[in-house]
Amino acid sequence: MPLDLTPSQALGLWHEVTSQQVQQDGRDLTLRQLAILLEIYLVPPPHTVRGLASKLGVTKPVITRALDTMGELGLVTRTRDDRDRRNVVIKRTVDGALYLERLGDLIIARGRAQTT
Repeated sequence: MPLDLTPSQALGLWHEVTSQQVQQDGRDLTLRQLAILLEIYLVPPPHTVRGLASKLGVTKPVITRALDTMGELGLVTRTRDDRDRRNVVIKRTVDGALYLERLGDLIIARGRAQTT
């Protein structure tokens, strides 16, 4: 069933979810990093630094810095494209998939709590 929320309620839901995520998971992602992670996991691959930069309207160095941190956190990996060595391909990890699955579960739980 779809949620029917006012803007204030939607922001309250986002606030609750992000606060709980910070408390439950030691990884502190920026909004940009979360947008990149969601793009990688929700949009079919392949994903490249160039493609992500274009999609988010930022420079390649901005994506690279975000991916550096996300790689250190185990959320993504990067490899050179065998067909075009200039491209860096970003790949999913099990840990990244689990991170987003828990985040999705948290959103569902908080959303249900708001509608009851």
